[in-house]
Amino acid sequence: MSPLNSPSLFNVTIVRPEFFYISGFAGIPHTKYYYVFLCLCFALTLLGNTFIMFVIYTDHCLHSPKYIVVFNLAVSDLCGSTALVPQMIDTFLFKSQLISYKACLTNMFFVFLFGCVQSLTLTVLSYDRFVAICFPLRYNEIVTNKSMLVITTIIWIFAGTAILINVIFINRISFCKSIVINSFFCDAGAVQLLACDDNPPSAVINWTHPVIILWLPVLFITGTYISIARALFKIAEASERLKAMKTCSSHLILVSVFYLPICITYAMGSAIPLNARIVNMSLTTVLPPMLNPIIYSLKTEEFTESIKKLYRRNKIHIVVRNKLKTNV
Repeated sequence: MSPLNSPSLFNVTIVRPEFFYISGFAGIPHTKYYYVFLCLCFALTLLGNTFIMFVIYTDHCLHSPKYIVVFNLAVSDLCGSTALVPQMIDTFLFKSQLISYKACLTNMFFVFLFGCVQSLTLTVLSYDRFVAICFPLRYNEIVTNKSMLVITTIIWIFAGTAILINVIFINRISFCKSIVINSFFCDAGAVQLLACDDNPPSAVINWTHPVIILWLPVLFITGTYISIARALFKIAEASERLKAMKTCSSHLILVSVFYLPICITYAMGSAIPLNARIVNMSLTTVLPPMLNPIIYSLKTEEFTESIKKLYRRNKIHIVVRNKLKTNV
C-alpha cells in the first residue's frame, strides 16, 4: 500500500484534555485581596460605561460620528470586563481553577474579541481626531454617522473573524505537555505552550495577531498624531491651538493607558517574570475600561455639558412632580 493512502496519515488523532488548570499567581500570599480589588474595578466599570451609554443615547446632541465610536468603545469595555472579571473571581476567589476544554476556548474567544474591538475602536477615534484637525472644513463631509456605523460594524466583523480563526486553529492542536495554563485566564499564548508540537500551525497566527491587532493600530495612531502635531504648529492663534489640543487630550490618555502596558509586556516577552506579567496584563485588561468613562466625563467639554443638561432636566422633573403632588 502506498504511504499516501495509509490511514494513519488521514485519521490523525487530536489529543484534547478534559480540563485545563489556570494557575494564576505563583507563590504570592494574600492574592485574594488583589482579586477583590479587580472586582471593585469591575463594579465601577459596569456603572461608568452604562452611564456613558445612557447619556449618549438620551442626549441627541451627542448623536454624532465621534460619539458613535465612543458608544462602541463603552460597549466593548463593558463586554470585555464582563467576559474576564467574573470568570477570574470564580476561578481564584472561589478556588475553581479547573475549567473545561470547551469553556476555556469560549472564554478565550470572548476576551480576545472584545480586546481586539477596543484596540480598533481607539484607532478609529484617532482617525476622527485626525480628520477634525487636519481637514476641519471637510470633516462633516468625510466623517458622517453612516460612515462611522459602517466602520464600527466592520470592526466587529473583522475582530470576530480573526479571533474565531485563531480559536479554530488552537482547537486542532494536540495537548500532551501539561494541563496547567500559566496565566489568569485562557490566554491563547499560554495554551499553545502546552501543545505536543513545538511549532503548531496556530503559532503563525499567534505572531500575526499581535501585529494586526496591536502594532499596526499603534503605528496608525502614532502617524495620525504626528500629522495632528504638524497641523497644530501651523495654527497661528495660541487659543485656537489650545482648543484643538484639548479635543485630543482625552483620546491620548485612553491610548496611553491601553497600549503602553501591553506594548511593554509584548516587547519584553519572557524577560518579565510570570507574576509581574499577570499583574501587568490583568491591570491592562481591567483598568482602561474603568478609566475610560471617567476620562471622557471629566475631560470632554461636550460630554460634561450633556451631563449638566441631564441633571437640570431631571431636577426640573422632580420639582414639577413634587408640586403636582402638593396641589393634589
